[in-house]
Amino acid sequence: MSLITESILERINSLIVVINTSGKVEYVSPSAKRILGFDPESLMGEGWYNLTRNNPKDRKQIKKFVSDLLQEEVLSDIVPQERILKAANGEDRWILWTYSKGLFNTLIAIGQDISVRKRVETVQTTNHERLKIQNKEIWDSLRYASRIQNAILPSLSEIESAFSEAFILYKPKDVVSGDYYFFHRFENRVTVVAVDCTGHGVPGALMSVIANSILKEVILNKRIAEPSEILYALENELRLALNFENNSSETYDGMDVAVGIFDFEKHAISYSGAFRPILLVRDGAVIEFDANRFPIGFYGDAKKTFVTAKKDLKEGDCFYFYTDGYNDQFGGEKGKKFTRRRFKELILSIQSMSMKEQKSFLKYALRNWKQNEPQTDDILVLGFRI
Repeated sequence: MSLITESILERINSLIVVINTSGKVEYVSPSAKRILGFDPESLMGEGWYNLTRNNPKDRKQIKKFVSDLLQEEVLSDIVPQERILKAANGEDRWILWTYSKGLFNTLIAIGQDISVRKRVETVQTTNHERLKIQNKEIWDSLRYASRIQNAILPSLSEIESAFSEAFILYKPKDVVSGDYYFFHRFENRVTVVAVDCTGHGVPGALMSVIANSILKEVILNKRIAEPSEILYALENELRLALNFENNSSETYDGMDVAVGIFDFEKHAISYSGAFRPILLVRDGAVIEFDANRFPIGFYGDAKKTFVTAKKDLKEGDCFYFYTDGYNDQFGGEKGKKFTRRRFKELILSIQSMSMKEQKSFLKYALRNWKQNEPQTDDILVLGFRI
C-alpha cells in the first residue's frame, strides 16, 4: 500500500478491518492507533477480539456474528451495527459498522467513530429523563395543591342552602387558580365574595390562600358586616401579610374583589367592589352594581375610597358574581375578547333556564367562542336566584 494511501487511512475517522474466511483479522487500518490507541499489528489475528473487548461473552458473540456474515453470499440486507470497543486507555468507543464482501470471500468491516455523538445522546437522554422526573414531581405537587385549594372552597350544596337556586362555574387556566370565592352564613345574613388575585397558576393560587385567610379573619373573627368596611379591612390585612410598608421594591400583588351581603330579614343586598362589579337581572333587564375604581393591594399612592351600595331584594332576582376571565377570553371569528357587553347579553338571554341549565349554557357558549384558542385566564362565575 502506498505511503499516500497509508497517510489517508491514518487520518480518516473510520476503522477498516478485513477478516479472512477463518474469522481471523488480517488487516486493520492505521487509524486504529488514533481512534483506539492500539498499534494495528497488535490487533491482527485474535488480537482484535481480545484487546477491544474485556468481556469473554462479548468476544464469543462477536465471533459468532462474524462467522454468520462470512457464510452469507450477499450482505446488502445487513443493517449497520453500533458496537462498543474498549480503547487502549480503557475508554469506551462507539463504532458504527457497515459490512461488505471482498476478494476471496473476505469480510470487510468499515467502522465510523460515533463516540462524540453517542456521548451527546447520552447526555440528552439523561437530561430528558431528569426533566421527566422533575416534570412529574411538579405536576404531582400542582395536583396536590389543587386538592388543597379545592378543599378551602365552599361547596355548591352549602351555597344552595341559602338561595332558591345557585351554580358555580369555576375553570382554572392552569391546575391551580388565582380566582377564589368565599361564602359565609350567619343568622339571616349571607356573605358572598368573588376574588380575582394577581396572576394565575401558582402565584395566583398562593394569593388566593392568603385571601381565604384574610377573609376568615375579617368576616368570621372580626365580624365586619359592611361590604366597604370589609374591603378596607382586606386592604390593611393584605398590606400586613405582604409587608408592603417595609418592602423597598414596588410589588403589584393584589386582588380585585366583589363583596355582597344578602340580608334575608331585611330583604336587601349591600354591595361594594374593588374593581369587580356584580350583575342583577330583574324584570328582563340587567342592572350592574358598579365597582369602586381601586383594587385591593398596590395602586401607587392613590387614596382609596370604598363605598357600599344597597338595594332591596325581589323574589326571582338573579345575581352574578364573576371575575374577568370569561369576558377576556379570546376567540370568535376575529380572535378578539368576549367582552363585558357580550357577557351581559348572554346572561340576559338565559334567564328562562334553571341555574343548572345556565351553567351548562355558559360553558357551551365559552367553548363555542374559544374554539382552538388557549384559555386566557382563570374563569369564575357564581349565579344565585332569590
